Amino acid sequence: MTSEQQTTRRIVLAARPHGEPKDSDFRFEEAALPELGDGQALLQTLDLSLDPYMRGRMSSAKSYAAPVEIDQTMVGATVSRVLQSTDSSFAPGDIVLGYGGWQTHSVESTSYLRTLDTSSVPASTALGVLGMPGFTAYSGLLTIGAPKEGETVVVAAATGPVGSAVGQIAKIKGARAVGIAGGPDKVAYLTDELGFDAAIDHRADDFADQLKAAVPGGIDVYFENVGGKVFDAVLPRMNTYGRIPVCGLVANYNLTELPDGPDRSGALMGQILSRSLTVRGFIQTEFANDQFGSFLRDASGWVADGSLKYREHVAEGFDNTLDAFRGMLSGKNFGKTVVRIAE
Repeated sequence: MTSEQQTTRRIVLAARPHGEPKDSDFRFEEAALPELGDGQALLQTLDLSLDPYMRGRMSSAKSYAAPVEIDQTMVGATVSRVLQSTDSSFAPGDIVLGYGGWQTHSVESTSYLRTLDTSSVPASTALGVLGMPGFTAYSGLLTIGAPKEGETVVVAAATGPVGSAVGQIAKIKGARAVGIAGGPDKVAYLTDELGFDAAIDHRADDFADQLKAAVPGGIDVYFENVGGKVFDAVLPRMNTYGRIPVCGLVANYNLTELPDGPDRSGALMGQILSRSLTVRGFIQTEFANDQFGSFLRDASGWVADGSLKYREHVAEGFDNTLDAFRGMLSGKNFGKTVVRIAE
C-alpha cells in the first residue's frame, strides 16, 4: 500500500447545526487509514450519495439511527473502486457499493460491499434509482400505499430520486400519478418526461387551488416527503380509507422552533379518524430482507424497458460536497444528488 493510499481526505462533523448547516459545522481534514485486516478492502470513492436523512444524523435527538458523533466522518453510501483487498471475492479494479461516507478513500469490511455490474447502467444508479432511494419508493408505495388500478397517487418532492420513482411505479401499477415540485422546469419534467398525469408547482400562489383541480376525485395515496404547507393542502383532499406513507419531512429539517400558529394536531387527528386514514411512517430497512431482491429484479427491468426513468444532479469535486448538500435540502437539486469525487 502506498503512502497516498494510506490516507484519506474527509469531512467530519465539527458542531451540531442549528438551522441550515454552515461551513463551520464541518471540518475538512486528512487522516490516516488503518492497515487492512482480514475481510477488508481499501476503496477509492468515485461517487458519494447525498440524501436528506443525513441532516437528521447531524442532530443528537433520538431517532431511528444513532447520530454522527462530533469529529466523526459524515456517513453516506458510496460507489467505490477496490484498490486492495484481503478477501478473494473482491479484486483490485472492482466497482462496489459501500458506505464509506464523506471521504475520498476508506477501509471497509467486505461483508458490507456489493459488486456492481456496470455493463448496462452507470454505477451511480446504485445510489439512486436502483439503490436506497428507489427501494424506499418501491417498498413504501407498494407496501403501505398499496395503490389500486385507477386510484390517484400524489407525491411531494416529485423530481427527487424517491418521488420520481413513486410516481412512475404508481403509473406502472395502473394508478393516476400527480407530482408536486418546485419550479416550472421540474413541473414540465414530470409530465413531459416521466409521464405523470398532472404536476403542480408548490411555489405558486394558488397552489392549493391547483391541487384541488388536479385531483377531482380526491387523493387515495399521498407519499409524504415534505410536510409543511404541502401537507396542509393535501390533507383536505384525502379520500376515505386513504393511505399516507410518511417517508420524510424535508420542510422541517432545518427548523429551530415550531411553526407559528395554533396547535393543529387535534384537527389532524380528527381528519385521520373521520376519514379512516392510514398514516404510517417507515424506514426502508424494515422491508429490505423480504423485498430488496424483488425490487432489484423489477426496477432493473423497468429501467431497461424505459418505464422507470431517472435523473442525476451531479456536483463535481469533493470540495463541493457542502454546497451540494445544502442545495439538496433547499430543493436546488434536480434529480438524485451525487458528488463525483473521481472518475
